[in-house]
Amino acid sequence: MIRVASFRHRESGQTGFGLVDGGGLTECSSASASSILDVLHANALSTLAAPMGISRLSFGEVMFLPPIVTPEKIICVGVNYTNRNEEYRDGTVTAPFPSLFVRFPDSFVGHDQPLRRPRESEQLDYEGEIVLVIGTPGRRIARADALDHVAGLTLANDGTLRDWVNHAKFNTTQGKNFDGSGSIGPWIVPSSEIDLSRPLRLTTRVNGEVRQDDTTASMMFGFARLIEYISTFTTLKTGDLILTGTPTGAGARLDPPRWLKPGDVIEVEVPEIGVLRNTVVDA
Repeated sequence: MIRVASFRHRESGQTGFGLVDGGGLTECSSASASSILDVLHANALSTLAAPMGISRLSFGEVMFLPPIVTPEKIICVGVNYTNRNEEYRDGTVTAPFPSLFVRFPDSFVGHDQPLRRPRESEQLDYEGEIVLVIGTPGRRIARADALDHVAGLTLANDGTLRDWVNHAKFNTTQGKNFDGSGSIGPWIVPSSEIDLSRPLRLTTRVNGEVRQDDTTASMMFGFARLIEYISTFTTLKTGDLILTGTPTGAGARLDPPRWLKPGDVIEVEVPEIGVLRNTVVDA
């Protein structure tokens, strides 16, 4: 399986990307391709090969970064799994179109990097999600062609400060964009290596306890429909990310709510992709 990760060398501080194999990776950065985004522009993700004669790096020698370090757009889908609308207990009916919001790159850290609980709130919550990485750009993409625009998949923890998404009547931006409150990774798996016609199982664990467990068969708006809808109003560019929604079971919906605290370990897993793991610290 091809797994491509972005990283920073712990000693030199230089950034790069490489192919993951077992407990390490082989750097693929070069003058012609300094990032995974360059690989996507060359439509070469599924054919990426490790250069000859390059030393393999252990995971201990690198810090994982979000796979796409500088995406133009990060578009997130809310309330997209069956029964998620009922979790809100607000009496509203299921919407006929996807609910969308955006996040900024600095609100995410990479795999095995600490999520930062800000001093302004103790209501840090988790949301495990599957992320679509756009390869071929497009506008007004037909649903039948939508998956051809997906270069690969990765995972996200759409970390949320719950009280900050309720500061006004219409807002999500604040509570979704505290620096370092969410994570993306650990790597990208090319879509050619995943059968997107079959449901993917998404599981989120907190300190080993399963909190979320569902499959993409429960999505109200599937991958292709999301791409069709989003590309109606904005051109999807190479490297853009679409977070496709989270299943039921977030901490805010438990009785009583269970917020993340320093020392907690959150794992988001899809077997075909991998495990995204982060620990919580106070900012």
